[in-house]
Amino acid sequence: MRRQFVWSCAISLAVYSGATMADTSLPSVTLNGFGTLGVVHSDVTNADFVADPLASSGAGYSGEWSAEVDSRLGLQTTLAATSSLSATVQVVSEKRFDGSFSPDIEWAYLQYDATPTLSLRAGRMVQGSFMNSEYRKVSFATPWVRPPAEIYRLVPVANFDGVDLRYRYYLGESINDLRLSYGGGSLEYETGDIESSDSWGVSQHTRWGDTTLFASYGEVNVRAQELTQFFDVYRLFGPPGEALADRYEVGGKPVRILSVGVNYDPGSWFVEGEWARLSSSTLLGTIESAHMTAGYRIGQWTPYAGVGRARVLSNRFEPGLPSALYPPPLSDAAVLLNGTLNALLSSSLSQDSSTLGLRWDFRPGMALTVQYDHIDFRSGSPGGLINQQPSFQPGGDMNLFSLALDFVF
Repeated sequence: MRRQFVWSCAISLAVYSGATMADTSLPSVTLNGFGTLGVVHSDVTNADFVADPLASSGAGYSGEWSAEVDSRLGLQTTLAATSSLSATVQVVSEKRFDGSFSPDIEWAYLQYDATPTLSLRAGRMVQGSFMNSEYRKVSFATPWVRPPAEIYRLVPVANFDGVDLRYRYYLGESINDLRLSYGGGSLEYETGDIESSDSWGVSQHTRWGDTTLFASYGEVNVRAQELTQFFDVYRLFGPPGEALADRYEVGGKPVRILSVGVNYDPGSWFVEGEWARLSSSTLLGTIESAHMTAGYRIGQWTPYAGVGRARVLSNRFEPGLPSALYPPPLSDAAVLLNGTLNALLSSSLSQDSSTLGLRWDFRPGMALTVQYDHIDFRSGSPGGLINQQPSFQPGGDMNLFSLALDFVF
């Protein structure tokens, strides 16, 4: 129902925008776009590397080279109805869980500017959990082929339907943007919907000369249909199963996300770093992540290097149900459940990464980037790889080679 409502708003805006473009006496409309044409090579052949954990395939098992991992096209239109009221819709086409590139609505909101420094938005937006959250899909706006996974894969469901309040204020020479948001959302997946509710957050951007500081804190309740069904089976095993389900079930418990970031960019070079912590008293556990990137601009060329790290701080093993206490076939089912639970506990991202890249801004609005990533998976982590084959062993390392053409218009 929420998705149908958002699509209805988007269609209405598109129709009205078309009429507005045809008549310059009506309020103004702007149309912008962005995209990436990319290819990725992975040296892991028994699992797929993906940028989006909800994609159906990637580079590796499905093909040593993939043009689907990073490629996308986005269109954005903004209708300024009055000097204080506007509407924005952004539609993005990229690889989905069903293998298609069907377009989806990333943004669809109304904005009211109460004053030059205070604005209210309502509709579909992106949660500002991290420094580059709002333009994480616009690769042209960032130095990398894709945002560092250690940070940006902590929250794979980034947009929400709700409201946010933005306030800009000035302290000395600094420009500050404070944002408060609240809402929820849902995401289709092949094994069932993923829903978020009571999602709220507060973030602060401070720009002072060449320095940008960022801080954010938020909470969200997540419910995954597949996990709910999994823990419902645990509850059939009496008090021991109910205790395990109560401990690890995701639904109805808050997931907390804290992050800080800094960027220094005097023009000829830049350095950027972020740190984030996701914590939850559920299957998701606690993860701390960080990344740092530095680059130097030489005319149209920008060589850069980065490092990243993600660590799971919570328990990654659970003895589970005492299978010996149950008669066959319940004992066999208990062993299977325990194995699945431990596979889920160990699936969280735990890795170290090193990145080298070179970006060439060969014409306005277009850039070609080549990037090499070496990733070490720690503590038996599968590294977020999908389509794992029987021969795949968690842990080990992976080498990625990426080439991407980014553009905006």
